[in-house]
Amino acid sequence: MATQTRDRTVERPLNVVLRPSSPAEAAFRSAVLAPGFEPAAGLNLEYLGGKTLPQLTFTMVYLGAWDPGDRAQLDRAVPAAMTDPGLNDVLAQYFPGRPVSTAFAGSRTYANVVPARLDKPDVERLVAELDTSGALAGLDFALSVVCLLLPRKVVLAEGEVSSEVGLGGYHGSVHLRRNGRRRQAVYYSVAVYSEGSNGIVAFDEPWKNVCATLYHELQEVRTDPDVEDAIRAGHTPAAARLLGWYSPRAGEIGDIPIAETHGDIGLAMKEVPLADGSGTVPVQLLWSNRVGGPEGPATS
Repeated sequence: MATQTRDRTVERPLNVVLRPSSPAEAAFRSAVLAPGFEPAAGLNLEYLGGKTLPQLTFTMVYLGAWDPGDRAQLDRAVPAAMTDPGLNDVLAQYFPGRPVSTAFAGSRTYANVVPARLDKPDVERLVAELDTSGALAGLDFALSVVCLLLPRKVVLAEGEVSSEVGLGGYHGSVHLRRNGRRRQAVYYSVAVYSEGSNGIVAFDEPWKNVCATLYHELQEVRTDPDVEDAIRAGHTPAAARLLGWYSPRAGEIGDIPIAETHGDIGLAMKEVPLADGSGTVPVQLLWSNRVGGPEGPATS
């Protein structure tokens, strides 16, 4: 682990014995606070008792018209980021003794015309339409996330906030009645095609912005899937019990790093090398309790 002084990064003295080349040694020696951040352990995530998803399945649904090249890049990069051992090591600290894994259930298209502007009720209706149409057949909704990818120029809104003023996406859940049975929670995330003044632009190609947004949202669903139900519950004891890993002072695992950039988004949005040496993926760095801040890419 590392802490930062005014002019350099200093490795924290170890007080444990570690088997050489073991996962334990890798975790202790590679966890580094990302450059540009100061440690802020007071913002650390706390487990509040709600559901979490260490084993996660996701599908990506491309809404409307998409460039085949963008789709191919995202079909490669998002699963690669979500299954990378180095990136998953950051998540492992929140699931002690439980393996962290991700399965990609493939991508799908939904060619219906997409409105120029969507708000949360529109998004939830889309999830219901996909379920009714059979497009989500085969997914175990208790473990799965439906990722909605908006086409170019479509504006996403949440209340009074929209992608025209910096909203990149969000995640939530909608409760659907399936085949007349009890209502089933369906987890979803939605991502803006971020370019120009729409969404969050951090990279040189829009698909990379989408990839980083989806990575952010999927890891938030993994660590805090029922936050939408907590919001619906309002200021009640039941609301707090629905939250998983959450910082009472700062929010979810992906939101805290963004806030701590203080507007310099490039500090948290990075192209990081994959552990298998096959290239890089654009992601957003996540909050790590073990370094008290956004954790940088693993180092030897």
